[in-house]
This record gives sequence, C-alpha cells and structure tokens, in this order.
Amino acid sequence: MADSEKPVVLITGCSEGGIGYALARAFALEGCFVVATSRSLSSMKSLENDPRFFLQELDVVSEDSIRRVVANTLDKFGQIDVLVNNAGVHLVAPLAEVPMSSFEHVFNTNVYGPMRLIQFVVPQMVLRKKGKIVNIGSISALAPGPWAGVYSASKAALHALTDTLRLELRTFGISVINVAPGAIRSNFGKSSTASYDQMPEWKFYKPFEAAIRARTALSQGPKSTPAEEFAKRTVAMVLSKQPPAWFSYGQLSTILAILYYLPLSIRDYIYRLALKC
Repeated sequence: MADSEKPVVLITGCSEGGIGYALARAFALEGCFVVATSRSLSSMKSLENDPRFFLQELDVVSEDSIRRVVANTLDKFGQIDVLVNNAGVHLVAPLAEVPMSSFEHVFNTNVYGPMRLIQFVVPQMVLRKKGKIVNIGSISALAPGPWAGVYSASKAALHALTDTLRLELRTFGISVINVAPGAIRSNFGKSSTASYDQMPEWKFYKPFEAAIRARTALSQGPKSTPAEEFAKRTVAMVLSKQPPAWFSYGQLSTILAILYYLPLSIRDYIYRLALKC
C-alpha cells in the first residue's frame, strides 16, 4: 500500500521522448509514486529499474486494458490520487479527404480514451472524497487552423468534457484541470509525420502537399518549449493545494489565445498567409 504522504499518479502515454515521459519524471522528482503507462513497456525502458515508477502496458482504446491497469494499481498502492490523461495521437489531413477510419481513431484515442480512464478511476476517488484529474488538451483547439482539423476538434471536445467534469465532480472533492500545451519539443512531430505518411494521395489538395506536410512538424520549431520545462511547471500547478481550472504553457500559447479573440475574418487572413491555404 502507498504511503499516504506520497501521491499516486497514473499517467497515460509515457513513451520516452514525449510529454508524458517528461511528466512522469517530473512527478517522481516531487516525491510521487508514478504509474507510467504506454502501449509498450519497451518504450519506457529507461524507467524500469527506478523504484519510483510502476510500469504498465496500457492501450486507452481498450476497456479490458484499462480495467487491468487500474486494478493492478489499486492492488499495489490502494489509491490513485492523480490521473493524467496524456495519451493522444495527431492527424494532419484536409477534412474533405481524410479517411473516416483515421478520423474515428483520433477521437477514439483523444476523446473516448480519457473518458474510459475517468470512468474507471473516479469511483475510488469518490469513495475517498479526493482526487485530481488532469486532461491534456491543446492550445490549437482555441483557434483551429487548416490541415489539422480532426486533431483540433478532438482536443476541443476534450476541453468541453473537462469543463463539465469539473462542475460535476466538484461535489465529490475531485479537482479537474484542463491543461493546454503550446508548442512543446517532443517526439510529437516524428509520430505525426509517420502518421501522415500513411495517408492516401490527395485528389483535390495535391497542390498543397508541401504546406500540409509541413503542418506535421509545426510545433517542433527551434523555439518550441522543452518538454522538461513544460512538465516541471505543470506538475507544480497540479500538486498545488488549489490548482487552477485552466493551465496553458509553451511557445505559441499566447499567440493562439490572441487569435481566439480576433474576428474570424482577421484570423482566417492570418492563417491563409501563414499556412498557405
């Protein structure tokens, strides 16, 4: 069983090189027990000999996988104090031509995945009258631009669900926090490019091929915020006694927030110039 002074944190999507990995290390540095999960244990190999981490294979699209990991965690620690829904997939494709199977996969992972975890973890939080749920959204959901509409829509849906959950779970002593990263340096660009390479050849958007492909790595420019810096600030916020309902940090986060408030005609003009649409 866990020491009550040490929070137990379950994080999804902890493959090395990603935001989840950085968050796992940052929580551990703050004295937490960390249940680090990913679809493959080999992707977290560098954590396996560290007693601060309990590594589990988890696929967020599988209820059986989630049920097993939550049960294993409760058997070992007796509690889950913080759930961090970080696992997600990117998709770059024009909406008029994106394969619907790819569309569904993004929502199954980025929207239904977090809700599956929440429904399995919340019961023990309700019984204990305490807990924190952290949903990792995206600043891109505030001002969706061209070429990544499916991803932005999935994160906008997650933001909306998070706002509702915050109100519904408050009565049980559970805090729900919406985290909207900006451009964070991680393996996100590589995985996005790999996903894009599986897309069919565009029928109508072939002339925009270069601009569309460039969108896969937009968040990975030379000025993007290091994942470790983002993780350190996020963990400090989550572990505070009264965490905020909304936390955003990282390169481009301020710019996207400004775009959110601009008239749509001006926002569209800026995007047409910047992203060549």
